[in-house]
Amino acid sequence: MTDEAAGITGFNALSDAAATAVLLACCASPALARGVLAGRPYRSADDLYETADTVLAALPEDEIDRALAGHPRIGDRTDSAASAREQSGVAASTDAVRAALAEGNRAYEQRFGHRYLVCATGRSGAELLDLLNTRLHNDPSTERAVMRTELAKINRIRLRRLLGESA
Repeated sequence: MTDEAAGITGFNALSDAAATAVLLACCASPALARGVLAGRPYRSADDLYETADTVLAALPEDEIDRALAGHPRIGDRTDSAASAREQSGVAASTDAVRAALAEGNRAYEQRFGHRYLVCATGRSGAELLDLLNTRLHNDPSTERAVMRTELAKINRIRLRRLLGESA
């Protein structure tokens, strides 16, 4: 969205196709995009955020997997401006931290069968590595719930940015 279209009024005014595109840029789940789109027009940004949270919470696991596929591994280089911005703390990490993140990502994926997803905004590479190592001790059910919570945080940050609010 351009600056002129920022805010909830601008989001509501987008065509369905344009709104779907920006929603998919926030979260790669088509079902989430459809669910959020169905709630338009929104009275406020908070209504949009609450709807996005509600839709996300109800998504089946295959849609969560689609959402995860839209996120690069923590520490990987990405073409996504949003992911690069969110993971900017990793860029200043030492080679040892980046290598440990890569190894931790492999261990996590082997243990849980999906990508390690964490809201990386404002966190250093070392902090993300510590979180990864802690989460490796979760049981699969607990970890899936933690991952969904992290996905909701990322979605909120991206939706705020979409509407021109500070994240």
